Amino acid sequence: MKTEIEGKWLDVDHEELRAKLKALGAKRTRPKTQMTRAVFYDVEREMPKIGARVRVRDEGDRVTMSYKRTSDASLVGTKEVELVVDNYNKAIDFLKQIGMVQKSVEETRRESWELDGAEIELDEWPWLPAFVEIEAADEAKLRAVAKKLGLDMAAAMHGSVDFVYEKYYDVARDEVNNWPEIKFGVVPERLAKRGRNATQN
Repeated sequence: MKTEIEGKWLDVDHEELRAKLKALGAKRTRPKTQMTRAVFYDVEREMPKIGARVRVRDEGDRVTMSYKRTSDASLVGTKEVELVVDNYNKAIDFLKQIGMVQKSVEETRRESWELDGAEIELDEWPWLPAFVEIEAADEAKLRAVAKKLGLDMAAAMHGSVDFVYEKYYDVARDEVNNWPEIKFGVVPERLAKRGRNATQN
């Protein structure tokens, strides 16, 4: 499996970052696109306990299916195998037919850029401030691109988005991973009362 070398920087102004990317000559590889993903677990293999899941994601111009496993919230704590498939609904049906259990349906918005060989993702998730994710081939490249964009590596978070929800709300990762839906709209009452004084979208 491929190790994901990536970092997330929270509460980032996308307009300011977009201006920096343009000034640095970065290439926009995807306009802001709303994506839908279905997340599955294999209960018999106890995938939730080992931080693993299978995801089918409609990215607008393609559909991907991936196996991801997060062992810890470190720079190299997530590993992934990803492939392109030709049909979102058929991929979901395939996983159901082999006995996997659908955990949730999630919506996100993502705008993608490329700078010095690194992938920069301007991400929006429901009920969270906007953030940016950078993925690179190695740590040195990640650090170099982050520095160009004025992002402090000491402030980077690593791992899946459940860590981000845990930062902005008084929730545990296990709870986040059992929400049946994460979709854009008004912050659910169950979360609005548990915010950690962050600006929520």
